[in-house]
Amino acid sequence: MGMAQQAAPAVATPPDPGARPADGRTRERPLVVRLLARPEVGVFLGAAAVFVFFLIAAPSLRQGGSMATVLYQASTIGIMALPVALLMIGGEFDLSAGVAVITSALTAAMLSYQLTLNIWTGVIVALVVSVGIGAFNGWVLVRTGLPSFLVTLGTFMILQGVNLAVTKMVTGNVATDDISTMDGFEQARALFASSFDVGGVQVKITVVWWLVFAALATWVLLRTKYGNWIFAVGGNKESARAVGVPVTFTKITLFMLVGFGAWFVGMHQLFSFNTVQSGEGVGQELIYIAAAVIGGCLLTGGYGSAIGPVFGAFMFGMVQQGIVYAGWNPDWFKAFLGVMLLGAVLINLWVQRTATRR
Repeated sequence: MGMAQQAAPAVATPPDPGARPADGRTRERPLVVRLLARPEVGVFLGAAAVFVFFLIAAPSLRQGGSMATVLYQASTIGIMALPVALLMIGGEFDLSAGVAVITSALTAAMLSYQLTLNIWTGVIVALVVSVGIGAFNGWVLVRTGLPSFLVTLGTFMILQGVNLAVTKMVTGNVATDDISTMDGFEQARALFASSFDVGGVQVKITVVWWLVFAALATWVLLRTKYGNWIFAVGGNKESARAVGVPVTFTKITLFMLVGFGAWFVGMHQLFSFNTVQSGEGVGQELIYIAAAVIGGCLLTGGYGSAIGPVFGAFMFGMVQQGIVYAGWNPDWFKAFLGVMLLGAVLINLWVQRTATRR
């Protein structure tokens, strides 16, 4: 007697919730690739390589005092590189940043000295002037639609001429008078240009301010609505405007932040040397931009970080002082900077392609 055979019921195996899709288009990229796609990782590796190289090539850099000098040089670049980097992430850049530093210092020095005022009066007026220059750059940019290259190049030339002409007219010289005996000088110097002891090594206060500003800029970029606006206007300002981002406000305030940075560095220079040469500052704007680019900020905007320019400025300080401590011809400094900049641009190009690859 034959027995009817019943087919075994098909049992559907539930999908493994931890399994990744087999489609290569959605496959997660390797961890190394994802890390290298971060804007600050590449420059961190580069800074570490430069650091090790000069520790070997220049043994005197291993001393605490030498490293404090490197950090000081890096901080004077890095404080300005931070707002310049934020501006570049927002899709613009400022060619007047270098001479704006000197404009700020000249304003504070001449106003206080010529009118015999407390030095803090000059400091506050210089802040208003510096932020006002940034606001002017931003206003002209958004009102005319001209590229920031042209707008800030014009401002650069105006400030360069005004710095020299006004200083000669007021003081009869190309430099300001010594302000070290004026009321409020010591208090202002303590804030902008003092030093403190760490294990027997004198460290400049600008190093502390540099790190504080870097932490603040990182928080703004990653944790605030304003940081989202910066990335949005740098990526595509029309799309940003369409979703309600205040493009005009964001761009103008970014230029004002550059003005604030110029004021702070200008005050440091003034209270470090007690006087200011009116012709200085030319070319420094390229150093600030280069530090931001080396730090991972794309020239096209919409990409970058605040930590990257910190390492970029550190590389500048390390190369600038490392060449001296190694006993090499300092004329090679610009060549080193050119190599670093070109390398950073090539790395940024690879990062941009990696970040957008699907």
